[in-house]
Amino acid sequence: MSAGFSEMDATESKSQPRPFSIKLWPPSQNTRQMLVVRVTDNLTTKSIFTQKYGSLSKEEAEENAKKIEDVAFAIANEHYEKEPDGDGSSAVQLYAKECSKQILEVLKRGPSGKEDKEALVSEEVSAPRDTMFDISKGARSFIEAKEAEETLEPLKEPGNSYTKICFSNRSFGLEAARVAEPILASIKNQLKEVDLSDFIAGRPEAEALEVMNIFSTALEGSILKSLNLSNNALGEKGVRAFGALLRSQSCLEELYLMNNGISEEAAEAVCELIPLTEQLRVLQFHNNMTGDKGALAISKVVKRSPLLEDFRCSSTRVGSEGGVALSEALDTCTHLKKLDLRDNMFGVEAGVALSKALSKYAGLTEVYLSYLNLEDEGAMAIARALKESAPSLEVLDMAGNDITAEAAPIVAACIAEKQHLTKLNLAENELKDEGAIQISKVLEEGHLQLKEVDMSINSIRRAGARVLARVVVQKPEFKLLNIDGNFISDEGVDEVKEMFEKFPDRLGSFDENDPEGGDDEEESGEGEGDEHELETKLEKLEVNKEE
Repeated sequence: MSAGFSEMDATESKSQPRPFSIKLWPPSQNTRQMLVVRVTDNLTTKSIFTQKYGSLSKEEAEENAKKIEDVAFAIANEHYEKEPDGDGSSAVQLYAKECSKQILEVLKRGPSGKEDKEALVSEEVSAPRDTMFDISKGARSFIEAKEAEETLEPLKEPGNSYTKICFSNRSFGLEAARVAEPILASIKNQLKEVDLSDFIAGRPEAEALEVMNIFSTALEGSILKSLNLSNNALGEKGVRAFGALLRSQSCLEELYLMNNGISEEAAEAVCELIPLTEQLRVLQFHNNMTGDKGALAISKVVKRSPLLEDFRCSSTRVGSEGGVALSEALDTCTHLKKLDLRDNMFGVEAGVALSKALSKYAGLTEVYLSYLNLEDEGAMAIARALKESAPSLEVLDMAGNDITAEAAPIVAACIAEKQHLTKLNLAENELKDEGAIQISKVLEEGHLQLKEVDMSINSIRRAGARVLARVVVQKPEFKLLNIDGNFISDEGVDEVKEMFEKFPDRLGSFDENDPEGGDDEEESGEGEGDEHELETKLEKLEVNKEE
């Protein structure tokens, strides 16, 4: 039985313009209401289920439908909050699944009395509904004083148990902020998680700064575990506008400052205004214009955060000097589980410095080091370090680092030890057939949890493509192989497609493949026999597991 949500919500979401990205979650209020109507129909109209268990009256069906949708939404929304970087598709699927599940439960129970109806709402999700106050649903929009008074009314109820608030996706003007100020001040002592991401969009700078000051003052002294100020054009002025709130925090476990326009000066302000980070476990600093000097300031925050488990400092314009400073600071974070430094300009020296820190991460499960200009020397240093640490590594991303076949034996030796690997991304390097085959060979044994491999844009030809495809297609959990953008002959493409004949959805496209590409002088032969000879020769290569 299907609640009929996924397709309907996708259509609804696409009709709403989003300035950053299109997400399928959360659904609009209109979509939720339409789902209630569909659930009501499922409870009242003729079907194999109503024929077996009986149908409900329209009144009783409508009452149950509202509760079913509420419960399903709460479960799906809690799921989405745990993976905010996703597009919401998994939350959509869970939403529909929970609706279908509860429709069947209601029909099996049959018509019931009032007390039974009230007991429908599951205890499992009552806590999130009672403790989370979220106004971010629907289209991104301004919120003014009158709407703020109505929307924030539940926070004024005596004895409310809200510990988490999310004002994201609604842009507060000055008057709306003044409405929120006394309300937030009255509940600040019970708050544990505050999300003010994207809450001043489109406001003039002077107004935005005053709004931030108002919220900061209202929440000053709260004892928060999580604070999200992402997607606001903070800069140094904005960071200092939140000074009262930031200075008063001594127990923060999660801090999100992504896409905030944080420059060198702003980063120094962050370091200055948040002196106590001993309990910090998550620090995400993605997409800022921090640079080397700013990285020096952030490294001070990292150094005094020994319990850090999740650090993200991707796309922050950090070069060698800043990369070395961050790497040295990370040396103290031995509890790290997830590290994301993608899209910076570290270079070899910072890569080597980072390898020293990586050698201490016994619990690391995800590492994202793509587009760091590591080259062979930096990549090999990191591979050697990871080989001896991180036994439970699940994600290894080293795309776009100019890694050549020369480094392949060291990289392959590292991969050989990572039997929990689910995702391997080595795209946009220069591994060629030799490197691709060496890495393929170590993937042959074990690696039963492997789901994704990306070796696109690596100057791979027919030989490397065939060996890699033959290995991964046999993995029981495998989902996607991307080898597009290489120099695979038409015959090679056909052979790979034949290997994936039973699972065509697990093979990426070949839209950017160039069967005639590459330098002539690098060709090992032009005939089919030469190609097979090359493959045979390369397949016999041994991976050097010693330095």
